[in-house]
Amino acid sequence: MATFAHAAGLNFIEIPADGEGPAIKGAIWYPCSASPSDFVVDDWTIRAVRVCPVSGKKLPLVIISHGNGGSMVVHHDTAETLADAGFVVAAIDHPGGSISDLSRVADLSVHIERPTDIKRLIDFMLEKSPAASRIDASRIGFFGFSAGGFTGLVLIGANPDWATDLCQNSPNASGCAEIVRREFRPQPSAHDPRIKAAVIADPACCFFRPDGFVGVKAPVQLWASERGGKGLPTTNPHISQESAELIDRALRGKHEYHVVPNAGHFAFLPPCSPDLTKGFAEGCVDAPSFDRAAFHKQFNTAVLKFFRATLGAQ
Repeated sequence: MATFAHAAGLNFIEIPADGEGPAIKGAIWYPCSASPSDFVVDDWTIRAVRVCPVSGKKLPLVIISHGNGGSMVVHHDTAETLADAGFVVAAIDHPGGSISDLSRVADLSVHIERPTDIKRLIDFMLEKSPAASRIDASRIGFFGFSAGGFTGLVLIGANPDWATDLCQNSPNASGCAEIVRREFRPQPSAHDPRIKAAVIADPACCFFRPDGFVGVKAPVQLWASERGGKGLPTTNPHISQESAELIDRALRGKHEYHVVPNAGHFAFLPPCSPDLTKGFAEGCVDAPSFDRAAFHKQFNTAVLKFFRATLGAQ
């Protein structure tokens, strides 16, 4: 890992309700000159400085979108790495599909609304957040895992096909009941050209066809777990890699593609504490030969390198 000149400051935010949706809770990480300490949020151990002044000017911004049922802090180690290196990072709890609000976690509406959630977050970060005056609006990146990967693909120009064969073959997959019963009315996709680069990890992408990626122009760093598994749209243990391979073949612009050997779907979450492992074994326990801590050092370094290259960060 490189030696950084900053620590990660951490602050919590709330995006007010408006005509686009309800109030959204979130967190921001950013460069800070004070020494960090450890504290626990939602059973994850965070290493940062609480409510520290932002260091630097014209900083690049990276937005994080968690998987269905996740939270704003579930990718905290990636956020900390980026903030330590001079980025502002923002994440939210997606309404209806996060650990703090599971009211619509199986509804198709959560997937449809996710890109709009992120657009509202970007608006807030640039206009009203504590870091607004320090952000360079021309350098915005995105990081998304699982359903967050789907979210990012839509934001950078991909168009879902809600009549995809997925729901004919797997009618019990998340969101498919509404499609099969013809209760769903397609809506225009919420793209956001302000996003200049995207890291997409194990995307829940089965509502796409190959021609749905024609509009994607931003550079992409695409990751897939070799084992896949629970947490993805179907019970096929290899759906994550198969889905990522579809995207790899379909993307026409600049992109990287990485398959993580022996990794399961949840390997993209940070290493868990013993207490979290007890309550979330499916997301915390890896194959015996897989070292999640070692992988995350490599993964976060690669993500940082990608955003430095694509967003012009130092």
